[in-house]
Amino acid sequence: MRTILFYFAKLLKKIQIAAIENSNIHPSSVVCSQSQLFNTNVGRYTYIGNGCSLIEVEIGMFCSIADGVIIGGGSHPLDWVSTSPVFYKGINILKTNFAIHEYDPFKITKINNDVWIGRNAIIRSGITIETGAIVGMGAVVTKDIGPYEVWAGNPAKLIRKRFNDDTIKHLLESKWWLWDDEKLREKSGLFNDVNTFLKKEKKQ
Repeated sequence: MRTILFYFAKLLKKIQIAAIENSNIHPSSVVCSQSQLFNTNVGRYTYIGNGCSLIEVEIGMFCSIADGVIIGGGSHPLDWVSTSPVFYKGINILKTNFAIHEYDPFKITKINNDVWIGRNAIIRSGITIETGAIVGMGAVVTKDIGPYEVWAGNPAKLIRKRFNDDTIKHLLESKWWLWDDEKLREKSGLFNDVNTFLKKEKKQ
């Protein structure tokens, strides 16, 4: 009976499909159930977990985004008399505009290639997360993150770099995420050994 209930719950979850508007998802990528994407572009072989919310996001290739992640969203003017959207131009949830001052509440958030974002992380709009970075689960990211850096905490802080600077430089130069599927299959046996991978690439 428990097994039946388990699979029934899994089925119900899948029935709650993702809501995707004004977005481009590469055919090789997957957006899981209950996720909402608005004005978002997703590169090849990237997955977005269940129950995520992404607004105005550019996502690269081979990214792994876990369940419950929030990326982007509206901002509010901090140096005005009021932060309320009723005082600037555009449609808002309150359906009221006392003024039409110019203000753009949405900034593009950029997630580059091969980025792993842990469960329930929150990424502020306008942030850039560079290639190879890792964001820990539950992290609240308010600053840009460099290539192959590991960040965690609230607010998120740099924990360490995944590799030394020389290794990071050569990984970025390899641009392996741009390889076609055939080359990826050919080289995939080296992907569990960074040093051997880079030695082989340097010889070519």
